[in-house]
Amino acid sequence: MVFSSVEFLFYFLPAAIGLYFLVPTAGRNAVLLLASFVFYLWGSGALVLILIVSIGLNFLLGAVVAHARTAGDRRLRAIAIAGAVIGNLMILGYFKYANFIVDQVNNVGHSAGLGAIAWDGVILPIGISFYTFQAMSYVFDVARGAARPAKSLVDFALYVSMFPQLVAGPIVRYASVAEELVERRTRFDDFAEGAQRFALGLVKKVVIADAVAPIADAAFASSSGDLTFAAAWLGLLAYTIQIYFDFSGYSDMAIGLGRILGFRFPENFDRPYSSHSITEFWRRWHMSLSSWFRDYLYIPLGGNRHSAARTYANLWIVFLVTGLWHGANWTFIAWGAWHGLLLIIERVTGWREQRFTALPAVIGARAVTLLLVMAGWVLFRSPDLSAALGYYGALVSPDLTPLPFEVARAAGNRAMAILTVASLVFVLPRAFRMPDVLLLDGPGGKAGRIAVLAVGYPYALTLVIAGSFTAFIYFQF
Repeated sequence: MVFSSVEFLFYFLPAAIGLYFLVPTAGRNAVLLLASFVFYLWGSGALVLILIVSIGLNFLLGAVVAHARTAGDRRLRAIAIAGAVIGNLMILGYFKYANFIVDQVNNVGHSAGLGAIAWDGVILPIGISFYTFQAMSYVFDVARGAARPAKSLVDFALYVSMFPQLVAGPIVRYASVAEELVERRTRFDDFAEGAQRFALGLVKKVVIADAVAPIADAAFASSSGDLTFAAAWLGLLAYTIQIYFDFSGYSDMAIGLGRILGFRFPENFDRPYSSHSITEFWRRWHMSLSSWFRDYLYIPLGGNRHSAARTYANLWIVFLVTGLWHGANWTFIAWGAWHGLLLIIERVTGWREQRFTALPAVIGARAVTLLLVMAGWVLFRSPDLSAALGYYGALVSPDLTPLPFEVARAAGNRAMAILTVASLVFVLPRAFRMPDVLLLDGPGGKAGRIAVLAVGYPYALTLVIAGSFTAFIYFQF
């Protein structure tokens, strides 16, 4: 079930929220847990069993590491942590990477004249990367004393499976919602702010991301022989806008729903396209994932506490894994390697420490960073490395050839108008954040609320009813 669907907006969500507030406070976790399982069952069917296994495994291991920590049993603690790592990665590895591994083995076997492995393929459970990392972080935090173990299996199951952020995050740390899982209260202001944030997310997704998506799809679907210079840059610009408004839109909807239900989820985006460096970009893009890898991989590997070479190696490893986390494809691995390389270059040159204040320097730093990010998006969006290389070739081959037919058809007046307006995100002041604007008491806040609630949200609902919406990009991860 997709947030931007008729089924969710007009049936599931009103029923879930209505029932949630009708039952006594003591029963709300059970209602929300039931709603979350219904939500997941709707889209994944029997694959909900994988979610249940993940919940049971990590709840049990959390109890074990808590006992080991209290008893001072370091050996048992280490065994439980290792069990969490191995168990979770085995589940994630099988469902997410088995098809990829078999394909690579079969490719090698074919080249060597050997037979292929018979393989029917594994269906990827939606959101498995997100809920697996979230559940693992619970065990790690309990083990190091950063969180107390959950006393109730219902509360822990709700933490892992809560439908607002189950499928595509933000990745929530248990300690940040532990008290709210036990006791929370939704005031009218919370409900109103949550509803505004949800509406903003829906507008970003349906009105902006889905409008420019056909341009990106047409450009990246073009063969390297048909793709022109103008089409390549137009398609890349469209995808740069699409992925930001699609993913940040989902995060806004998740954060808004959480606020309605009495939870405060962490922010996941902070104007990433205003960054002055790739280092800063990763402090502003998908922040819950960046902090996860920092705390549970980069720092345990040694972080920057050793030699410069060791630090660079740690960065490289983290971003290779980051790329692999996003998908079982060489393009994602290359995308992670690209960002890892850029971060290393920034450390070697000292670029990440630069503080730009003069307007020309600010414009230059933002432009260079954006171009480097966009270069990475080519890898992220392309179906394979060969297609990515062909796309890069079109980007650096100026010509006066008109747009291919499919790209020109996708780039209609409405799509181009929305792409032009949405591109303002590249030049807006770094401090500008639409969610904050909506909460202002003055004319700016009122205008923002009118724009989103009275104009944008009804228009988005009209598009949803008309069937003009697509699945979120990060649902595949």
